Amino acid sequence: MNTIKKIGHRGAKGHVAENTLESIQKALDLGVDGIEIDVHLCQTGELVVFHDFTLVRLTDGFGEIALKSLADLKALKVNGQFQIPTLEEVLNLIDRKCMLNIELKGEATASETCQTIQFYIDKKGWKYEDFLVSSFNPQELTTIYNLNKNIPLAVLTEDNLDEALQFAKTINAKAIHPEYHLLTKDTVKQLQTLGYKVNTWTVNNFEDISQMKSFGVDGIISDFPDHL
Repeated sequence: MNTIKKIGHRGAKGHVAENTLESIQKALDLGVDGIEIDVHLCQTGELVVFHDFTLVRLTDGFGEIALKSLADLKALKVNGQFQIPTLEEVLNLIDRKCMLNIELKGEATASETCQTIQFYIDKKGWKYEDFLVSSFNPQELTTIYNLNKNIPLAVLTEDNLDEALQFAKTINAKAIHPEYHLLTKDTVKQLQTLGYKVNTWTVNNFEDISQMKSFGVDGIISDFPDHL
């Protein structure tokens, strides 16, 4: 049986402020196989690593992240001390030490994500298998598929596995990323028999982690990758 991949959720969210370089470094220090992050396109066209559509929960700013320039965003503090990173800064930090799962969170993120991935493959020695691009947004994943069919894709779902599976077929997805409450041992096996990797989220307590391992999932995304 394959080893279940340990994937840090937004870096190591349970230890350090999510989606920051410091959180990603913490995940690397904990020996993860992969790191999951979220991206938005800011007003000046850069991909920034941040989860929410608005700034109020995590920063000393307010308003929509898509309406702010990179300079505006860099002037803010996450949890009073950290900076919002760009996707390039994250890639440079990871430097192929593990796989990177880029979740397309914001609108119109697909094209710039494609270009960035291709640049790191062409110029920085990365390989397609070092990346996994996921989203809840079918339009963004379809755009990636139409732009570059070599980029591995994953379909996120929190409520409907059947719907996710039907869509995954249309974009030749490599993985399904279900919320862990959706899974049984049988559904995991069925998805794997159809050729999909099953990476489940966000699994934090030891009992749930143990259950997901017993189901034979391919990867577990956790705020506490050291629990895995």
